[in-house]
Amino acid sequence: MSDTPFGFGLPPEEPENGDEGKKKGGQGGQGGPNPFGFPGMGLPGGAGGPGGADNPFASMFGGMNPNDLGAAFQQLGQMLSYEGGPVNWDMAKDIARQTVAQGTADGVKDSSVGVAEKSAVEEAVRLADHWLDGVTSLPSGATTAVAWSRAEWVEATLPVWKELVDPVAERVGAAMGGVLPEEMQAMAGPLLGMMRSMGGAMFGQQIGQAVGVLAGEVVGSTDIGLPLGPAGKAALLPLNIETFGKDLSVPSDEVRLYLALREAAHARLFAHVPWLRSHLFGAVEGYARGIKVDTSKLEDVVGQLDPSNPEQLQEALQGGMFQPQDPPEQKAALARLETALALVEGWVDAVVHAAATPRLTSADAMRETMRRRRASGGPAEQTFATLIGLELRPRRLRDASRLWASLTDARGVDGRDGLWEHPDMLPTASDLDDPDGFVHREQLDFSEIDKMLGEAARKRDEDGDEKK
Repeated sequence: MSDTPFGFGLPPEEPENGDEGKKKGGQGGQGGPNPFGFPGMGLPGGAGGPGGADNPFASMFGGMNPNDLGAAFQQLGQMLSYEGGPVNWDMAKDIARQTVAQGTADGVKDSSVGVAEKSAVEEAVRLADHWLDGVTSLPSGATTAVAWSRAEWVEATLPVWKELVDPVAERVGAAMGGVLPEEMQAMAGPLLGMMRSMGGAMFGQQIGQAVGVLAGEVVGSTDIGLPLGPAGKAALLPLNIETFGKDLSVPSDEVRLYLALREAAHARLFAHVPWLRSHLFGAVEGYARGIKVDTSKLEDVVGQLDPSNPEQLQEALQGGMFQPQDPPEQKAALARLETALALVEGWVDAVVHAAATPRLTSADAMRETMRRRRASGGPAEQTFATLIGLELRPRRLRDASRLWASLTDARGVDGRDGLWEHPDMLPTASDLDDPDGFVHREQLDFSEIDKMLGEAARKRDEDGDEKK
């Protein structure tokens, strides 16, 4: 778990090259921290313009030309008029697209995917699916293969980020609105509405920034172990794959094939284990329901706020004001999510290794690269850990991969993959500690139980029809 969950700012230890644009003025500005992403807008006390704290408006807008000033006021009006959910997703989308357009820290700009690149991705996924047929009993889950630009990845994945972030943002927003005593809330209605709009904008700005940065890092739609793209689509980003393979000394075709194997394996799992997606997202929602915010700390901050210094609120939010109190139900939801992510990534790691090793000379090297990449996470992943309080990466990937490989040896491919039929059949966190004990333990056959229940339901329906 992040040290500063539910803050609205980037982690202070984040590598500078992971968020270069923001550290040097946000969306093209010259000033200090810019929580709302307005072009050229610094906050009081920063370097945004003359006047400093004595004249906050001059500090905010003094150094802007008339066109930028008009755009800033227009965006400010849109922010304050927002009446949607806990996150301003329109703002998040706009900022994500702007971040993508700026390019990555190494100067690589986004570009449209060409015909040759699309054909290469389609062929790689087709071949990967063919190789996977021999190492898993789950059939293909990718009806189409697509090659995305970074901007297309943003457009396609935002709906899933909304599912992930909204439950947590809702809880944080409710805590902010509940700071004032009940008798004062009716009097402060407009102020509370403005706070909700500002909170939605803060979340939207930070999420948009993080999604935009992440778009410059990911190589497909399942990099974080969750199905971010539309069902049935195996998606790869040719531009990012090229960057990923630069320092590997591996032929580009092999890199593309290995990553296609991972994408196609994820697609099979999520397509043919119907309960898995809701299980993962349900764990996130369960975690959100258990959030307990220290409102006394929030009350202290709100009571001391200087209206002319909105940066003060931003700093307070970055400082870990929303520290979770970790009640038992929240710990259980977090453990359930982390174990499920490890099992998903471990299974993918095991089947991809089995498919790639006989065919790709670089399989071992790329496997280790992907393991380290998933274990450490990039700067954008760290941002999401700060925003929603969860690290969407498997802590025990290697343990889970060893367990799945042992299951393959002991029970065969069908016996291993059969465990995905029901969530109660899957290994638990304690099983990852004792994989041999789990591998050789007799497992309940839930398919027989389901069959018996189905027959009982059918007989009951038939008896009901006869009585009529």
